[in-house]
Amino acid sequence: MNDIHVAEKPVQAGLALPGGMLIDGQIVVDATAFDVIDPATGEVFAQAPDADRDDLDRAVTAARCAFPHWAAHNFAARRGVIAQIASRLRTSAEPLGKLLTAEQGKPLRDAIGEVRRAADHIEALSTFDVAGGVLREDARERVEIRYRPLGVVGGITPWNVPVMLAMVKIAQALYTGNCIVLKPSPLTPLSTLAIGEAIADIVPPGTVNILSGGNDLGVWLTNHPGVDKISFTGSVATGRHVMASAAATFKRVTLELGGNDPAIVLPDADLDATADAIARSAFANCGQVCMAIKRVFVHRTLYPAMVEALASRAAAIRVGPGSDPRSEMGPIQNRMQFEKVVALLEGVRATPGARIVTGGIVRAGPGYFVEPTVVTGLDDEAPLVREEQFGPVLPVLVYDDIDDAIRRANATEFGLGASVWTHDSARGADIAERIEAGMVWVNRHGGNGRDVPFGGAKHSGYGREQGVAGMQSYMEMQAVTVPKD
Repeated sequence: MNDIHVAEKPVQAGLALPGGMLIDGQIVVDATAFDVIDPATGEVFAQAPDADRDDLDRAVTAARCAFPHWAAHNFAARRGVIAQIASRLRTSAEPLGKLLTAEQGKPLRDAIGEVRRAADHIEALSTFDVAGGVLREDARERVEIRYRPLGVVGGITPWNVPVMLAMVKIAQALYTGNCIVLKPSPLTPLSTLAIGEAIADIVPPGTVNILSGGNDLGVWLTNHPGVDKISFTGSVATGRHVMASAAATFKRVTLELGGNDPAIVLPDADLDATADAIARSAFANCGQVCMAIKRVFVHRTLYPAMVEALASRAAAIRVGPGSDPRSEMGPIQNRMQFEKVVALLEGVRATPGARIVTGGIVRAGPGYFVEPTVVTGLDDEAPLVREEQFGPVLPVLVYDDIDDAIRRANATEFGLGASVWTHDSARGADIAERIEAGMVWVNRHGGNGRDVPFGGAKHSGYGREQGVAGMQSYMEMQAVTVPKD
């Protein structure tokens, strides 16, 4: 193998950088590489290997060769391997967290927490009964529904929660008897590559392969004839390309795409508790969460107080580099997304009647920092309301009639999540049923249990991940009919 090319760029002290990609049980170095940028500085701090077609072909071949032996293991054996992976994540949480902070930007405690939550998450996923069972049995015959592994899964993960999403795809593939070839975002490849190194001695060769690269690698993976399923998490635009690319070989596809989640606040909602929860959702991870609250509809009688409460909570958030232990929110992860959020803020300033209640400040100097921002005075057609901002800027809108609020909440191409806030939980549940979203919560937003299928309606996704339904999407259903003797 060729040695990886390392440019003369600064490397942050204390970071354990990965050495290469995991292919067929080996750490593979490559002659070409691409830059990885620290969003807190806007500067290159490391490089990652840039996989080519030959690397991908080797990974897919290794996965196909490993598949029959891995699929022959029972669920208990696969669960045992996943438990070992979870244990390794926990012991590696601090160095992995530091690497994640450097490339993604989130505060170090949040990054370490992501690694630890991923360990808990994959252990929980590997406890579900996904094998199927008897559908019907009578005097004439017995009909069984069985679920068989598909073969090789291609996983593609985004840059906002890279460790958690990589581990969820790996665990679901492994537990259901598949092998996986995983491609992390080129903006945050290092922590996932480091996980590959950490677990290389745990997973049988070929069962887990992790390759880094740019958009070309994603295209090669989605149309590779040796891949049986694509699990993609990312933007709506890229999701369309993934589905089209996978169609030629009839790959199974799961798409976790964007969201523009509304929160509908009824006049009887608890002001402080609701404001606390909405602010946590809207500004967590610098607003870079697919199911974050991105629009708030508040009844007119509660509107002034809710705006003030949300603004006070946003103003109290301390923004700074993730490596600073005082920081509560880091930078936006990349320049392209930063420029989009800045453009949305400029649009607010140019809109008559719109008001930035707090925040709106784009910090001068290095890095992609934007203060948590609360905006009022926009109509539903404003870009900040209509589009997914994926940043720490929250529009708050007023309504008078609940039917109108529901109509406006549904007037979007997205349909990932939504929430209803009210003292009357039964009424909240009735309203939730009318919202066009894959997941709706009453008096909270997000935080699904591992047994709850995750996914959206409309342009927010296709299929489900997690829970029994999501796990079984990594398998092929088979109906077996056996006559009675």
